[in-house]
Amino acid sequence: MAPKGECRGRKAQTLAPLAAALLPPPHPAPAESATTVADLTEEALHAILRRLNPADLLRAALACHRWRRAASRALPSAPPLLGYFFHPRGPAEPPPAPTDDKTHYPAVFVPLDDASPRLSLKLNPGAACGLSINDVHLGLVLLLLHDRPKSLLPRILAVDPASRRRVLLPPPPRDTLPGDRWRGERSVIGVAVLSRAHPSRLSFDAVCLTIDGDLPRAWVASVRDGECTWRALQRTEGVVVNFDPWWFEARSVHAAGNIYWHICNSSRLLQLDPCTLEISYMPVPAVLGDRFKKYRIGETPEDGRLCMAAIVDDEDLQIWVRGKARWSDRGWLLEREMCMTKVLDTVPGLPKERRMRMLCTWLSDIDYARTGKVFIKTWGYGRYSFHMETGKLEHLVMEDGKEYGDPMYAYTLAWPPEFLTLKD
Repeated sequence: MAPKGECRGRKAQTLAPLAAALLPPPHPAPAESATTVADLTEEALHAILRRLNPADLLRAALACHRWRRAASRALPSAPPLLGYFFHPRGPAEPPPAPTDDKTHYPAVFVPLDDASPRLSLKLNPGAACGLSINDVHLGLVLLLLHDRPKSLLPRILAVDPASRRRVLLPPPPRDTLPGDRWRGERSVIGVAVLSRAHPSRLSFDAVCLTIDGDLPRAWVASVRDGECTWRALQRTEGVVVNFDPWWFEARSVHAAGNIYWHICNSSRLLQLDPCTLEISYMPVPAVLGDRFKKYRIGETPEDGRLCMAAIVDDEDLQIWVRGKARWSDRGWLLEREMCMTKVLDTVPGLPKERRMRMLCTWLSDIDYARTGKVFIKTWGYGRYSFHMETGKLEHLVMEDGKEYGDPMYAYTLAWPPEFLTLKD
């Protein structure tokens, strides 16, 4: 038998954990107070939101009134690029083969990256095959019938892909222009968005440019929540079109606050001021001469100045900016020049002989989204984008083998979003 002291000791050791378990739990030590989102100062919240990409910033603005106010302060000045609309083209065979596929493919949207929304014009197959994009601006896409008489004022389909709203604008009524004696000899050049009165509704102004006789005329459509009214302006005296209007390119270019139409085989462009609706000619630098689709109007990526790009002698990419100086050329200044020989040498199969390369290569556009890119088109060797800062040449081809169409319309939202411009 064990000693009595040892037995009592074992019971004490056995019962000790049970007694401890029956005791009430000790009070927790006071935790340090945590900082929550509500504790952020206005400056700290603004600093956080301005680091978000535009899509996440718009989502954050929906959280509450306070975040919406902070998001409105953090918005970038320029609208974010979401992607590009264009009509795909079948690949062309190199010369001397016939020109590329003339099939008119329905317009498609290619998002900028995986984070961009997958937009669509939401047209039924029959309508999609018969309509052609004429302008993309302020979040709106304007489409016209692809095959239509050039003398008839067109119906315009306006689509807002972001909100999926659309409206079909009827042609101007016959009494819009009393005594219209130019009806039989009129040439419709194209249409363009002038302004947008309300970012979240179909309230906007558009213009249809025509050549009546030998003078240009602007027809202005005002759309307010689906209701359309037209007015015809007087023909612009002094801007004589003494050439076949067929040489006008149908689509317009928005740059530095004005709207431009390129003219093939010409050393000038047609310019429209969307505020005053005045029409005039804009000369190109004299040294560029009359080059067929070799120069393009646009904006500089860093500050939005009016600029012009041209590939000269198939080896130099020149960038001209609008400015006055003693050495200016018709009001243009040569800002930079880049040799393109080594860049174009990387295009598979492109001829190296100078004359053939000039025949097969031309500058098709300056990126409207101000990405620092220009688009280059070739005859039979693909479509490319060239980044003027990095020197990167990228082949623009779709998964099914079709090329990106010309022109490529950069799509941005109406900016700033209407719900961020409201005042509490």
